[in-house]
Amino acid sequence: MPDQATTTHIPEDDHWWFNTRTRGLLRLLDRFVAPGGNARVLDVGCGAGNMMHHLSRYGRVIGVDNYEKPLIICRQRGYQADLAPAEDLPYADNSFGLVGLLDVVEHCDDDLRVMRECYRVCTPGGHIAVTVPALQWLWTDNDTINGHKRRYTRSQLDRVMRAAGFAPQRSSYAFFLVFPLAAALLVLRRLSSRQQKVATPRQDDDAYQVEMEPTSPLLNSLLGGLGGLEAALIGHVDLPVGSSIVAVAKKLLPGTQ
Repeated sequence: MPDQATTTHIPEDDHWWFNTRTRGLLRLLDRFVAPGGNARVLDVGCGAGNMMHHLSRYGRVIGVDNYEKPLIICRQRGYQADLAPAEDLPYADNSFGLVGLLDVVEHCDDDLRVMRECYRVCTPGGHIAVTVPALQWLWTDNDTINGHKRRYTRSQLDRVMRAAGFAPQRSSYAFFLVFPLAAALLVLRRLSSRQQKVATPRQDDDAYQVEMEPTSPLLNSLLGGLGGLEAALIGHVDLPVGSSIVAVAKKLLPGTQ
């Protein structure tokens, strides 16, 4: 099994959607967590480990997921990954300096319970990085395929983090630059009733995760370029609208506000 430090690139990194989310998240997270540190990092809902090589820039990463199928791929990629639900994490209190909760809580019936578990295992002064799909009116069959329970506004996500005990540091909408195109495609799909045709673990024994819709190399390159520009913006300002949200919150030291 390879050391996790050797896993530096996976196929998902080449898709414009993953690429855009990753760059925006890291630009935001770098403002609060120093790259190159030795923090213990927990990736909750790690799946096949798509983000673990990126999170390893902050320390040694452990993954956890409640679905065994993608964990097989995750372990083949060289990562330690445990089978357990996000609502009942098998780790001691105050164990991790950084917790990643990346496109996870929208799948959970009780998002506050999951957030409180993340708070419990996070060290005082540590951080949580969260990404979620945004805006309920953007609901599509893709949300149904992925088993989503809800989409969020920034204020809704902030309320859940605060209720769990975290102090939000920054949150921004993401996929802002492609938002007009995304909204237009949503309208067209609703008018045509066209559904996405992608492999899912529920329907395809060979699928370990929901596939992304294929994109032509030219369009993928164009959208990826916009993603790089958006990441630079997120590093400095909170974007006003988008189809996702990226946020960072802190577990305050006892006695601080």
